[in-house]
Amino acid sequence: MKSDKISEAVVRRLPVYLRYLNELHKREVATVSSQELGQRLDLNPAQIRKDLAYFGDFGRKGIGYDVIYLIEKIRQILKLDQQINVVLVGAGNLGHALSNYNAFLKDNMKIVAVFDAHTAKVGTRINNLTVLPMEELSDTIQKLSIRIGIITVPDIEAQNVADMLVAAGIEAILNFAPVILKAPSHIRIHTADFTTDLQSLAYYLDNGKEEMNNDTAEAGH
Repeated sequence: MKSDKISEAVVRRLPVYLRYLNELHKREVATVSSQELGQRLDLNPAQIRKDLAYFGDFGRKGIGYDVIYLIEKIRQILKLDQQINVVLVGAGNLGHALSNYNAFLKDNMKIVAVFDAHTAKVGTRINNLTVLPMEELSDTIQKLSIRIGIITVPDIEAQNVADMLVAAGIEAILNFAPVILKAPSHIRIHTADFTTDLQSLAYYLDNGKEEMNNDTAEAGH
């Protein structure tokens, strides 16, 4: 790796590259150029080359990237060549959906434990996992070497859950609660906010029509 400081934008693009490379592999495509990747992913080919160059020289001039080799390298960069155990806290509707999706997760990331604070949910089964009480959270995280936590609890409970996860040794958190969490600087937090995404999409609903109208009006002058 050429730099210890890789921007978050670069890291977030790597799974996008990996997903498309896996599609190419399924179609038995052996090599791909940065131009082809750029066209398919709507990205600048130079940006793709720059992103990958942070981690090594993977391409060959005039040939492009070997699909299988690049898949292997990106998986290593993202640490997907090793099993990463995940814990989920919050066995509500969203927690159920994510836990059931666990059956289709690849890339060695697996939800291995589910917790909830409500006694009515404790002991129920979700995708072959038994919902456990919060009292067992810390011991389970340490016993199963869990490194990532997913939070799917109501916003008023999210910070307390995050504090418990951090205290138990979690290194990163994916937060689905609509609240900004606080954690020590060494803990990485990503927030998936459906409401914000939907609201921001709403802004664009009529913008295309407005731009066309503006262009038409300007052409008439």
